[in-house]
Amino acid sequence: MNNELLDALTILEKEKNISKETLLEAIENSLLTACKNHFGKADNVKVVIDPDTCEYHCYQEKTVVETVEDPIEQISLQNAQMINGKYTLGDIVQVEVKSKEFGRIATQNAKNVILQKIREEERKVIYDEYFSMEKEVVTGVVQRYVGRNVSINLGKADALLTESEQIKGETFQPTERIKVYILEVKATSKGPKILVSRTHPELVKRLFESEVSEVRDGIVEIKAISREAGSRTKIAVWSNDPDVDPVGACVGMNGARVNAIVNELRGEKIDIITWDENPAILIQNALSPAKVISVIADADEKAAKVVVPDYQLSLAIGKEGQNARLAARLTGFKIDIKSETQARESGDFLDYENDYEDDEYDDNYEYDEEGYYKDPDATEEIPTEAEASTEEAPVEETSADETSFEE
Repeated sequence: MNNELLDALTILEKEKNISKETLLEAIENSLLTACKNHFGKADNVKVVIDPDTCEYHCYQEKTVVETVEDPIEQISLQNAQMINGKYTLGDIVQVEVKSKEFGRIATQNAKNVILQKIREEERKVIYDEYFSMEKEVVTGVVQRYVGRNVSINLGKADALLTESEQIKGETFQPTERIKVYILEVKATSKGPKILVSRTHPELVKRLFESEVSEVRDGIVEIKAISREAGSRTKIAVWSNDPDVDPVGACVGMNGARVNAIVNELRGEKIDIITWDENPAILIQNALSPAKVISVIADADEKAAKVVVPDYQLSLAIGKEGQNARLAARLTGFKIDIKSETQARESGDFLDYENDYEDDEYDDNYEYDEEGYYKDPDATEEIPTEAEASTEEAPVEETSADETSFEE
């Protein structure tokens, strides 16, 4: 019997990752429960279990008296001396209780105590495992739709992908494997409740960590990220090694690394830009793929004025303002974007000319015949993969008024 119990505990320990000590504690509690059901109380019951052999004994501690009034807690001197002749009045005698004498109800209750403890420990082990994975990306298998939510199996537990955390327009098929970001793990009476997301910006960051070894090793840092799930993401990266190009490392050979992430996100466009401590340069990079003539940034007010060529205004703003909106979130600045014509009419362009008395501007731009600044290198080429930007087709400008975007 003890060998069978030892084997059973060993199997449970391996399969459910529940320690043998915990299981032995459950057996001890079950025996105490059985004694309480059998005798009516178990205040004087003691259980001894050998953890190596799983041999157990259950004892009742009884006081030696001349006249027995409570047979559960007392024993006569004559009966005590039959156990050991050295016992005298007032001594405590340990009388072994045979578990096979317990009734059916007491035995069933003891069994329920053990099973309940095993279930509790199993839930606790699963909770601890997934709680340690909180804020990480895991791969799950789609099971079914629960209303508008999706049930996803993560291996040992099921997670819930709520409607608000799903990418708009994204649909799933049963048995499909997807990557999700673990938002929160809650402990409940029915086991851990795991909430996951497909829209969280950290999902993109974790995917880059898994695909790009330089990011995983800390050589390249993702300084900031802004995302409109299902449509476009902008990330700002910085290299701690001057010999490592942060954008090139994230893009990979022929775009292999970034394309793997784009495929996982089902075609979501990703712009990778270089981080800079100078907010003006950072804003200029963030508005990529649009070309920028000037940026005047106010670090105290967290606001910036940006001037772009007339033909680049639509590209800088983006479809429905998306490019400028993501740039504002990425940099943390309120960005006012104007074309050259708008800047000239409002006088902002003149301020820019005065700020660059060192002719830095004239080294890069020249006047055309009509008096406008002209960028001789400006083209409408689609950015290369090295620029890590998936450019949208410019949309037709519908307004000449100033456009403002806040984070």
